[in-house]
Order: sequence, then structure tokens, then C-alpha cells
Amino acid sequence: MQRVCFVLQVKPDRLDEYRERHRSVWPEMQEALRSSGWHNYSLFLRDDGMLVGYLETEDFDRSRRLMAETSINAVWQASMKDFFVDEEGRTADKQMRPLEQVFFLP
Repeated sequence: MQRVCFVLQVKPDRLDEYRERHRSVWPEMQEALRSSGWHNYSLFLRDDGMLVGYLETEDFDRSRRLMAETSINAVWQASMKDFFVDEEGRTADKQMRPLEQVFFLP
């Protein structure tokens, strides 16, 4: 199982609404994530907007590709796009770049 961690930046003035949106992630979005191979997916948000994501998957590239093919992902990403800092205007799923794992204690 591959462990994946990534960092994104939420706009500081949107933190409360971002938290609220994640209190009730659409069931269809949750099912799409599971079906696409996203397991133990967690998001952690710091007060300055730093967002850390963690998930486990067999193949991150494949899981991202499968998610990108779902219609619910396109709708979710469009609805969340304005929460994130990105000078290129990309959605969050296009900004995800895994961090290098440098230590693991099983």
C-alpha cells in the first residue's frame, strides 16, 4: 500500500466555510473516492490555511485518474476551486503533488 501526503493552501478568509463544507462531504463523492482506491483519506487544516492531505492507495496515479473520470469529481472540484490559492487557477486535484516520504515507523 502506498502512503501519500500532499500540501495545498486554502485561502485564509475561506477557512470556516472550507471546514463547514467538509462536515458533510457528499455521499456520492465519498463513494467515488473509495471506488477509485482512496483509503484512510484525511485532511488536516492549519489556521493559516495550510492543508495537509493523507491517503493510502495501491497506485496514486491510477486512483487520481479514476477519480478524474467521475462526473461527481468534476462537480466537487468546480464547487471547491475558489477556496484554494493557486496562481495558475487549477483545481485542488490538479495541484496535488505527493511529498517525498523520508521516514516510516511501522
